Amino acid sequence: MTTAEALGGEFELGGGLALNRVGFGAMQLAGPGVFGPPKDRDVAIAVLRRAVELGIDHIDTSDFYGPWVVNELIAEALHPYSSNLVLATKIGAYRDDKANWLPLNHPAALRSQVHDNLRRLRVEALDLVYLRDMGPQDGIAFADQVGALHELKQQGLIRTIGLSNVALDHFEQARAITPIASVQNLYNAVNRTSAALLRATAEAGVAFVPFFPLGSGFADSRARGDDALKSIAGKHGVTQAQVSLAWLLNRSRNVLLIPGTSSVEHLEENAAAGALTLDENDTTQIDALVADGETLEGAH
Repeated sequence: MTTAEALGGEFELGGGLALNRVGFGAMQLAGPGVFGPPKDRDVAIAVLRRAVELGIDHIDTSDFYGPWVVNELIAEALHPYSSNLVLATKIGAYRDDKANWLPLNHPAALRSQVHDNLRRLRVEALDLVYLRDMGPQDGIAFADQVGALHELKQQGLIRTIGLSNVALDHFEQARAITPIASVQNLYNAVNRTSAALLRATAEAGVAFVPFFPLGSGFADSRARGDDALKSIAGKHGVTQAQVSLAWLLNRSRNVLLIPGTSSVEHLEENAAAGALTLDENDTTQIDALVADGETLEGAH
């Protein structure tokens, strides 16, 4: 089995970027609440280096993780980067001194955030930049935000553009302005409110990256669908997390995963999900937990 096969196969992102479908989300490398430095900086560095050793070639980050902490960790651990490593970052928000997540989507601010990411990641161009929708700010048009990223792409500072936390109409509006390589939205076994967007991206050949792929927002064991996941995990001799990730990979060929962790052990476990094959009965059980476009009661 090749590395790509072990990590769920490959997907062509655009801009000459072919990715293994299992990547790594670096958000949890920051301190509690994604704020401040990690409890153990050496462990965080080890996680990043182990991810690359496993063949993971797609790391998802942002300057507002920490803030700044995670990008600086990535640069410390991995720079100079392997030629096949794709770094994806997000802009459109900032953290205040109370750790709140606040919108910052003025076109001038977006440009500044791109330059900040370039500097801290120590690169001349960003492989993938997601415009994170944090809600309206002073009536700034979404088209103007996308247009700012399009200009930066034309300047060679961005290779591909993505959208995060958006509605279907935003996706369609953005595609009329500039090519969109990837969409990152909440989606997992018990929250399928982005199902229509997943279908639209699949039809367009655009990557779909579910955040909270393991359902970090699950409120209770009932919402997790524990009975079904435990049964399937026991049959295959794997964990429930691995079953959940394998189900997402099976859901659509354009799905890319970025499960996050601050543990080398959990990183290896998540990566191994790329080689897990679920049978038709397994997927049917998980499919039945909730209908497309809906959320299981108790899940966020």
